[in-house]
Amino acid sequence: MTQQIIIATAALFGMLSVIFGAFGAHALKKVLSKDQLHSFEVGVKYQMYHAIVLLILGFNSQNITPAIYWCFTVGIILFSFSIYGLVLSDAKGKKLRFLGPVTPIGGLLLVIGWLLLLINVF
Repeated sequence: MTQQIIIATAALFGMLSVIFGAFGAHALKKVLSKDQLHSFEVGVKYQMYHAIVLLILGFNSQNITPAIYWCFTVGIILFSFSIYGLVLSDAKGKKLRFLGPVTPIGGLLLVIGWLLLLINVF
């Protein structure tokens, strides 16, 4: 993975997390229940945390392997974006239940990314 791709991916996820966070805090605050808003915010936080990690790793690219990059990237998409889909579809009364099992798969990929990073350091 090239440094530019890693940093660009981090920047994209970071930018989107700010947009989604603002969208949740302002536009969705009146539409979502407290629990739904909390779940949405969890997706935004995890997306931002991992965008920051990718950014740091991008500037220190000797510590990142393609497997780490892909675990974090796909993990963010599956974890955070499935939460967004679940919350928004539930708010409209048509919960996309198939997304339910996607969230823990994304979380598992994030954990594996951290484990691979730990292994890579040693």
